Amino acid sequence: MNTSPLAERLRPQTIDELIGQQHLTGKGSILRTAIDNKKIPSIILWGPPGVGKTTIAMIIAKAMQQDFYTLSAISSGVKDIRDVIERATLKNGAILFIDEIHRFNKSQQDALLGAVEKGIITLIGATTENPSFEINSALLSRCQVYVLKTLEKEELNKLLYNAIDNDEILSKKNIELKETEAIIRISGGDARKALNLLELVCNNIEDIITDEKVMEIAQYKIALYDKKGEQHYDIISAFIKSMRGSDPNASVYWLARMIEGGEDVKFIARRMIIFASEDIGNANPNALLLANNTFQAVNIIGYPESRIILSQCAIYLASSLKSNASYMAIEEALHSVKKNGDLPVPLHLRNAPTKMMKQMDYGKDYLYAHSFDNNFILQEFLPDQITGTRFYTPQKNVREEEIRKFLKERWKEVYGY
Repeated sequence: MNTSPLAERLRPQTIDELIGQQHLTGKGSILRTAIDNKKIPSIILWGPPGVGKTTIAMIIAKAMQQDFYTLSAISSGVKDIRDVIERATLKNGAILFIDEIHRFNKSQQDALLGAVEKGIITLIGATTENPSFEINSALLSRCQVYVLKTLEKEELNKLLYNAIDNDEILSKKNIELKETEAIIRISGGDARKALNLLELVCNNIEDIITDEKVMEIAQYKIALYDKKGEQHYDIISAFIKSMRGSDPNASVYWLARMIEGGEDVKFIARRMIIFASEDIGNANPNALLLANNTFQAVNIIGYPESRIILSQCAIYLASSLKSNASYMAIEEALHSVKKNGDLPVPLHLRNAPTKMMKQMDYGKDYLYAHSFDNNFILQEFLPDQITGTRFYTPQKNVREEEIRKFLKERWKEVYGY
């Protein structure tokens, strides 16, 4: 009897057995066509853990009927690469699979260039990191990059039920898989993790698999997190209110709840961008810059590493001075627009690109601020009907006190700063 781990026992042997990645391996897809035609270029498989990168490499090697070598970038060096190239030269070609290729340094990557370019080896690299950042351009230009996706709930369900029904060990246990939500949530779209957990559960029960039993066996004490249900909104609300309340500890706790529940990394980052403007604003303008950079970074990195970036940003936002003055200002301005309608632009502020417009006094009497001391001259910028209406009121924090002083020196008589 095969006593290998469940994930290894169920590893697909053909492209038709593979679950997920249909955009690459479905009939008519680009990678499927290349495999069927036995014309595989050197490729980089980019995707999160447990989505089939190693399995696809092994399926390709079997279909191509070529010698297959594997190296791990963690433990292999230039000498190991040269040994494989030497053997591949004697065999008139081979497939070299390098797991975590992003960990190779420049000299290690350069050692592959000649053999890849000459076709001595067909390189298949697997990476969880963005290849355009982690793999040098010379090697990357010689490879096709294929993006693998996290397995969807339906695909993971298919994987789990297939294991219960068809695995040579589990199928003899007469175990009923009644609920899968806990396994799916804990695995986070990682097929290997899902199968390992299923095997652990099956080794500890004799009858029915439920979410409660899975959580107990896996020692997960958090509640299941429904990304589309009420808890989704409750937890993001708690997260925002904790940051607004300047509590970094509560903020990272609620952040962890969302991460552990598989919340979309972009959803969390978007909410922090909004928070940076709505709740911090000009009390600390750097907050918006950091939140926006966080959004860009997590789009590139993805889970699990993005949890660190999200945590850094959440702690910064929670620990920052707060002001909702910018938010209140635009709300007041919008209220005025709705109340007063489309008020005309004062003539001196209008653009005058034509002779007729100039004759109608468009732009007349406009005072160019840079022509005056301190780049300022008192003049009207609002429509006559709402002149002197103040929308923005700086709040009491270091940065906005500077803004208040600036405005008071210029606009005290008009707006009462």
